[in-house]
Amino acid sequence: MGIPLNIDWQQILLHLFNFLFLAGGLYLLLYKPVKRFMEKREAYYKNMDDAAKEKMAAAETMEKQYAARLADAQSEIGEMKKAALEDAEQTAQSYLAEAREQKHKMIDEAKKAALAEKEKIMQEANAEIEDLVSDAIDKMLASSEENALDKFLDRAEKEG
Repeated sequence: MGIPLNIDWQQILLHLFNFLFLAGGLYLLLYKPVKRFMEKREAYYKNMDDAAKEKMAAAETMEKQYAARLADAQSEIGEMKKAALEDAEQTAQSYLAEAREQKHKMIDEAKKAALAEKEKIMQEANAEIEDLVSDAIDKMLASSEENALDKFLDRAEKEG
């Protein structure tokens, strides 16, 4: 069998069989495990990415809830401040009204005490004036009586 260019079909088929055997072995030993490893790795990272996205969505939801709670708390604090200010103002007004009442009572009591003191002083002054007038009248009468007695005696001597 004379094949041009010294080509031996047996050798070509044997090399082709070796190549296919090597390719099949490499496919089974390297390509399949590496492909399986890469798929697992891809699935692992995809799961991690999905979990991270879920956590991010949950965190955003919680952030919105906390923001709403914070807004509610701030509005409640504002209302509480407003109520406290109103309460403080009412308390201050009541204290001022009570102080005004006490001031008026003190003024009235002072006026009454002053009037009572004035009356007492007037009564004492009137009593002293009465005593002085009485003493002055007694002195005048006493001196008048002596003069009257002297005049009577003088008249009696002249007549008698």
